[in-house]
Amino acid sequence: MIFWVSMALEIVRSIKEMQLIADNLRLKNKSIGVVPTMGYLHDGHASLIHAAAEISDKVIVTIFVNPMQFAANEDLSRYPRDFEKDCQIAEKAGAHFLFAPSVEEMYPTDFATSISIGGITRKFEGVFRPNHFDGVATVVVKLFGATKPHVAVFGQKDYQQTLVIKRLVSDLNLDVKITVKPTIRETEGLAMSSRNVYLSEDQRVQSLVISQAITNAIEAVQNGERSREQLNTILKTTLLTIENIEIDYCSAANAESLEEPELFSENESIVFLVAVKIGNTRLIDNAVWNPHSNN
Repeated sequence: MIFWVSMALEIVRSIKEMQLIADNLRLKNKSIGVVPTMGYLHDGHASLIHAAAEISDKVIVTIFVNPMQFAANEDLSRYPRDFEKDCQIAEKAGAHFLFAPSVEEMYPTDFATSISIGGITRKFEGVFRPNHFDGVATVVVKLFGATKPHVAVFGQKDYQQTLVIKRLVSDLNLDVKITVKPTIRETEGLAMSSRNVYLSEDQRVQSLVISQAITNAIEAVQNGERSREQLNTILKTTLLTIENIEIDYCSAANAESLEEPELFSENESIVFLVAVKIGNTRLIDNAVWNPHSNN
């Protein structure tokens, strides 16, 4: 098998080597942008890499399927992987380095540290995926330590995760600017995700109910609805129009704190969060209604 080779994209496996590269870039006054991923890249990831290239001199894409953020009953072993394709997409999108360490490199046998964040991690994904955000926070700090970025670019699809990372950076005084870019969707409206590969054709059609539920809830807000219970009912009722869907949660919340008031104020930004299983595939999606930009 002939592996794809590029002169433009440098593949780095070692943390020390990545740190040395980052140090040298900083000595040359080059700004560093990092795009953390778990691989199996698609157009959504490519959009984040493009965004990083627009605001930094050098872009590092990280690929690491982080075992710390998977529970025992989740899909770590079957998480899709295609490293050669990832390299091609990363280079085409504007990456200069691809940092792809092994599990042993990131978590040696004597590794004994975990970062835990309270508050916003205790609901939604935090309920259905216990310790997930501890794994996310820990690996993000390690990836930042390896790549030493000035800016890190994340996608809005993992909305709660972006809030967790912002809190992490703020609480630990990390000198990294966090930039969040909009969710990229497939033509029909399904949020792009590496896990979409698990869906059958029929399931892909069924999954469109997720974006439709969010659209219906946003339309209700635009028409004056501010009751969280009513908005949640709209989400749930729409989702249940298809069979064989399992709802983990569907809820409206304050877009900044994830608090869930009985009534939202007229000037309050609202995020609509959905997590469901269609077949054996778990899908998440969200959208934010901002009273100052969506009217």
